[in-house]
Amino acid sequence: MNRKNNLSLLVVPKQQSDCIKLIHLRTHMYSIIKVFLLLSLSFYVVKSEGQQMPLNPVSYRIFSPFVFNPAMAGCKDYSSINVIAAFHNKTTSQILSGDTRLSKKGPVYFSSPETKQFSNIGIGGAFFNDLNNASRNVGGAFAASYHIPVSKNNLSFLSFGGTIKGVYNTITNDASSDSLLAIPPKKTFYPNMDLGVYFYNSNFHIGVSSTNIAGNPEAPDSLGRYEIPVSRQFHFQTGYKILLQRSMGIVLEPSVIFETDSFNSIKLFENVNPVVKLYLKDFCIGTYFNDRNSTSFFFQYKYPGVYLGAYFIIPKNSAFYIREPVIELTAGLNIKGKKTRSSNQSSW
Repeated sequence: MNRKNNLSLLVVPKQQSDCIKLIHLRTHMYSIIKVFLLLSLSFYVVKSEGQQMPLNPVSYRIFSPFVFNPAMAGCKDYSSINVIAAFHNKTTSQILSGDTRLSKKGPVYFSSPETKQFSNIGIGGAFFNDLNNASRNVGGAFAASYHIPVSKNNLSFLSFGGTIKGVYNTITNDASSDSLLAIPPKKTFYPNMDLGVYFYNSNFHIGVSSTNIAGNPEAPDSLGRYEIPVSRQFHFQTGYKILLQRSMGIVLEPSVIFETDSFNSIKLFENVNPVVKLYLKDFCIGTYFNDRNSTSFFFQYKYPGVYLGAYFIIPKNSAFYIREPVIELTAGLNIKGKKTRSSNQSSW
């Protein structure tokens, strides 16, 4: 299967036949967007209290987005394994994740070695440790996706995915909190699941997903002391890559991530988070506007098969000793199969 996400694919067709194909593809894309709008209505949920799961590290939305949209598992032409660790005050949170597209046997030619192609199935997994005040969540997740080619050249795909996960929550007795004073610890294990749809090609993507569909496993007690910080969530994401300079591999990708747990009180500056990425071959730098009271930026650099990155949240109106910055570090492996069709090192 020929599926490359290379910068070389960002080329304007010159032949008339290619233009006709592009018009048909755009028409098909608009139809898919209409389907997404209808799907978004089906993801409408009642108002619930709580937060996302996992909530931290924040930068998994940048470095491992399949965690909040399982349909993205296996959408790249390489396998990825990465770890993200967040450091803020005296607390830390970590996510270990990985995803890949399963392969299958390709056509056999005379006097040539056996080749492999990508199948339509993607898988992914994640383990997370999320500490939120007096509540700690330790959990694992398994995601599976199915990718359907929607163009004759197999460069555009529509994928559907789902995740099953189990979370072990511990609410401890924090003596510094009056509401938890003299309250014994409570431990709860609960399952949950996510669903997502995702359309993508070499320069455009759009997706919707709903996470923690089962919601909160139980209501808090009358004093609100045992509330597990998780709720049903809705996500929308879309972005477009713009080729600025081909020889230097300069590409600009503006995108947006919309997140909410209630459609009754949507606020533009809280629920809509713009993202800007600038690619310079193996280097990527950008910003994620998830907190209007802080300045956020990230970078990522790829060595052959290995990448390193960091994400920073710097408070705007307070000194570091009053409100410490958030630092999140990431490192991972990008593994290309030797017998699968590969792309160049600059693909993201």
